[in-house]
Amino acid sequence: MSKNVLVISTSPRQNGNSETLATTFAQGAQDAGHSVEVIRLHDKKIGFCIGCLTCQKTKHCIIHDDADMIVQKMLTAEVIAFATPVYFYEMSGQMKTMLDRTNPLYPADYAFRDIYLLATAAEEEESAMDGTVRGLQGWLRCFEKTSLKGVIRGTGVFDVGDMKGHPALQEAYELGKAL
Repeated sequence: MSKNVLVISTSPRQNGNSETLATTFAQGAQDAGHSVEVIRLHDKKIGFCIGCLTCQKTKHCIIHDDADMIVQKMLTAEVIAFATPVYFYEMSGQMKTMLDRTNPLYPADYAFRDIYLLATAAEEEESAMDGTVRGLQGWLRCFEKTSLKGVIRGTGVFDVGDMKGHPALQEAYELGKAL
């Protein structure tokens, strides 16, 4: 059965390592027959949540920027994969800002159930990504119908292009294909 899959690449670098993971995951999902869209945040304008909580009544943010469109796409996606570089043992600021802006989804009848994390880090140890996983799990706790279905950890990559030939690419492809 075909699923509506949304992949959100939060890297500030175009064609960065985590974006490469995102593209590979998306290709696997597409090859399996799913409807896939990839959104890249590096060229989007997304402001910080101001904590007014208007969205809890209206289900829409009062800030009108690219986050509006992304949140609406998230609302109807059945599967969401977030791709992020790990900075200082945590998700990118772009990913955190985007997660904060999903507050209008909290009272909504969102379709997403399965969440995936595709992360890359310069460190060799997989534990360097534990903070990123915990941060995403905190977001998931607010969306009771969801669960973290898979995590890909691309370690030991720093410069753009370091993902070439990395085993995490095959893992990302297979994870996307297995949706």
